[in-house]
Amino acid sequence: MELIDGTRISNNKRTRLKEKIDKIRLETGKVPGLATILVGNDHASQIYINSKIKACKDVGIKSFHYNLDLNTSQANIINLIKNLNKDSSIDGILLQLPLPYNQNARNCINAINPLKDVDGLNPFNVGLLNISKNWDEIVKNNIFVPCTPLGIMNLLHLSNIIINGKTTIVIGRSNLVGKPLSTLLLANNATVIMAHSKTKNLQKLCKIADIIVIAVGKPKFLDKNFINDGVVIIDVGINRITNKICGDVNIDLIKDMKITITPVPGGVGPMTITMLLENTLKAFNINRTKK
Repeated sequence: MELIDGTRISNNKRTRLKEKIDKIRLETGKVPGLATILVGNDHASQIYINSKIKACKDVGIKSFHYNLDLNTSQANIINLIKNLNKDSSIDGILLQLPLPYNQNARNCINAINPLKDVDGLNPFNVGLLNISKNWDEIVKNNIFVPCTPLGIMNLLHLSNIIINGKTTIVIGRSNLVGKPLSTLLLANNATVIMAHSKTKNLQKLCKIADIIVIAVGKPKFLDKNFINDGVVIIDVGINRITNKICGDVNIDLIKDMKITITPVPGGVGPMTITMLLENTLKAFNINRTKK
């Protein structure tokens, strides 16, 4: 078993990000700014936000955090977003999901200026992604892509894993991971199978795949019955069992196989936050040219 070291790849990219931002600060006196919005006091969401704020500080991005009361109305959330849209010191806006049960996340995301949508979830950016012809066009046009799928693509590219012509199965069809990732894989000329909770013969489909991406939130779901030697597995799952973190892959049962896999933790997770930082710098550069 060979591990894809997401922590190492992420740290290398953050080092280069810091160098770019330091240069911008010296030349212009300005730095990118990221606004994070958390509604309520969900413990897991607070941990995620804190890690993003720390990552911003590490590379020189200015962080603005807004922690709203659990009962904040949708109208007030949208009003805050509109004010941040107008704030020239804010280049990126991230609304931490999920929102409390009484809020409509889609309406709030729709209010984010597409040029500050560093999570890549605004319908405008989703549309741009889906009409792009290939990966080069996505990169050239500076399209904002959701951070986890973008991180996965960077892991594959920087690990010299061939995607062109490969059969890839994506297990999970969420708007955050599965759907945009399938589009990115197609843009890299993969043959993509989309699988989900209603898919029949999942084991058989996985057996024909060169690359498996699993994002179902079921601890240790994928085992040796699903895979052949030589497969590349991207494990997006983050599950907590008795105070330990594990992925959607039962890595203990496949560690003797000839596979390449992202560990949990230390695989996709670090890259997700790094892509948020890269998207914020991208937004800064785009917004600076428009001022």
